[in-house]
Amino acid sequence: MADLTPEQMRRLHDFAEQLAELAEHQEDQWKVQTTDGQIFLTMMSPTAPHGLNVVRLRRQIEGQTPEVIALNDTNMGDPETGLTKVPDLMVIAEDDVDDTAKVVNSRDVLMVVEVVSRTNSLTDIRDKLHDYPRMGIPVYVVVDPRRDKKTVTVHSDPSQGPDGVRYRKEVPYAFGDTVPAGRWSLETDSLKSYPADW
Repeated sequence: MADLTPEQMRRLHDFAEQLAELAEHQEDQWKVQTTDGQIFLTMMSPTAPHGLNVVRLRRQIEGQTPEVIALNDTNMGDPETGLTKVPDLMVIAEDDVDDTAKVVNSRDVLMVVEVVSRTNSLTDIRDKLHDYPRMGIPVYVVVDPRRDKKTVTVHSDPSQGPDGVRYRKEVPYAFGDTVPAGRWSLETDSLKSYPADW
């Protein structure tokens, strides 16, 4: 897809914000996210294993670094690219959170963690892997609890190359490993995989 002009990015961002405001008033929960000039609406229907994994990782992160908070399901936007996301967890220094803003500035975020959905896995393992380095996210952790995976992959070292801004380092781990991710050490033995019949 062709690059958008700054005016087109602004209009896309404004329209996505309008959709997000409408989604807040619906009975069902929706995520409004943008990537490469497109807006994606995703109905949120987290499962118990998904929610447990998010909470267990959040507790570890905040326990190791009390000066940060790990926000879940909170709007994050990038003023440079116009991209918007709603990560499962975003880690940010509490002092850097602007409590008057509609979205968290992605350039202030220290790490993002996504737990792969059983029904929409490509969003986390393809689309966000492409967008997060462009949004200035230094560390992106993908937790994949699907029965044939049970992996945690740490993506880091975003930098410009002939293929654009990409993560240049990718380290895979298995459930049960101790996972170094940025300033944190994540114990994964308590992570839940999705049931075999899913």
